[in-house]
Amino acid sequence: MTRAVPDNPPAIEINELNFSFESLLILEDINMNIEQGDFAGLVGPNGGGKTTLLKLILGLYKAHSGQIKILGKPIKHQRKLIGYVPQYANFNSDFPISVQDTVLQGRLGISRSFGRYNKHDKQIAHKVMRETEIHNLAQRSIQTLSGGQMQRVLVARALAAEPEILLLDEPTANIDQRAEKDIFDLFKAINQRMTILIISHDIGFVSDYINKVFCLNKTLVCHDSTPVTSDTIHTLYGGHISEVHHHH
Repeated sequence: MTRAVPDNPPAIEINELNFSFESLLILEDINMNIEQGDFAGLVGPNGGGKTTLLKLILGLYKAHSGQIKILGKPIKHQRKLIGYVPQYANFNSDFPISVQDTVLQGRLGISRSFGRYNKHDKQIAHKVMRETEIHNLAQRSIQTLSGGQMQRVLVARALAAEPEILLLDEPTANIDQRAEKDIFDLFKAINQRMTILIISHDIGFVSDYINKVFCLNKTLVCHDSTPVTSDTIHTLYGGHISEVHHHH
């Protein structure tokens, strides 16, 4: 895979970031660089600030201090370059909507047509449905989907926005192990054309796919190509977990 040349700005650059909710410090002194073309993993315990950091990168939260740049520019100018896949669908799964219409939601705010989807929007939707292997489900109601199928729909919806960076919040938390591998193989293929940052608890599994790891528990404990040692795991989780290494 072609990596970014040094002259290109990082896909995500975070400097001296601090964030608190009311009086509770959530993130402290975060510095992070994710280069264009990286497949980066963000790991750490529940409550460690992983989802909060993603929401800061998305511009949904505002940092109390520090700076986040997306492809060399402030977030407010670059939000449309980021696709986001939440851990859970942010709509009621009982709502009678088809797979195709759900994927088309990714074109909202991007389409040049006002109040409806145009031919180009539908072409993009069909393209990403084929890529995520849900094209045959286009007219199915989301009520009828398995967990793995629904996750692919959410990925397709994010890809429909044609982002340059894809953020994934525990995308395999609610699917079985076989479907998890298939989803990660899909992410690996998508990584050929865009930068990916993924939150995961399964550090052993994701280490087979990612080229960079960030360990977060309010602060960044380790990053880049440093091996994730048992001491690091103890610092992150407060207990013993088998040692895991990652490599390029």
